[in-house]
Amino acid sequence: MNTAEQLLSQAQVSQYQRDGYLVVQDVLTPEEVDAFVDYENESKPEGWRENLMHHKTDDIWRRVATHPRIIAMATQLNGAAPLIVQTMYLEKKPSGEDGKAGTGTALHQDLHYLPCEPATLMACWVAMSDTDSENGGLAVVPGSHTGELRSTHRTENVDDHDSWEVEYDMVAPDGRRWKEKMYSFEIDDLDHSEVKRLEVPRGSAVFFTGKTIHGSYGNRSRDRVRRAFAVHYVAEGTWVYRGDVHDTMPAGQ
Repeated sequence: MNTAEQLLSQAQVSQYQRDGYLVVQDVLTPEEVDAFVDYENESKPEGWRENLMHHKTDDIWRRVATHPRIIAMATQLNGAAPLIVQTMYLEKKPSGEDGKAGTGTALHQDLHYLPCEPATLMACWVAMSDTDSENGGLAVVPGSHTGELRSTHRTENVDDHDSWEVEYDMVAPDGRRWKEKMYSFEIDDLDHSEVKRLEVPRGSAVFFTGKTIHGSYGNRSRDRVRRAFAVHYVAEGTWVYRGDVHDTMPAGQ
């Protein structure tokens, strides 16, 4: 990598390797965040946010997923040119007067959802609003990326988390195909005292590995929408097993 592309210090890289995640301030400018949020506030077709492939067809989503600063940091942290697996916009409504909070995602490891070989999966979670524990910001378990994948169960806390079950088509490098049932994974026997709820300002980002335990809780604020854009990357040469996201896109496109 060119020296000019080394946007992270060695201390930041070491922290990522030690903790399994890294918060980086001001990855996007306020103008870049405004442009994306304004675009998402426009009328969209039904099911728009269920589509994980907008980075391939939509210029606004692609602009964030392939942002030069994000890609340079992802390359530095993962050690290889990144391929985009999927993109998601995660908007969580406040509780408002009815007291019903927008729900989050149970604490999990991404490799349960996106198995790949080798296990080079990583994510970049970009705050598109100020995020914290009150409005359902990102939570992580530092150091949880070491060792094997943890066992899971389907989430039971539906006050805070979405609960679902879906069957996906899977494909292996040798051409074998099968169907695999996935659900809203939650880590078994998680020590919640180890969970760290992050404060990530608008325009800043969290990078984390495919094994790092993370998730979010309900938005308990009265009037603060929690907005985030998430991209999952793998290193060049990685096989992604899930059929719907198997065809990765080079981040340089």
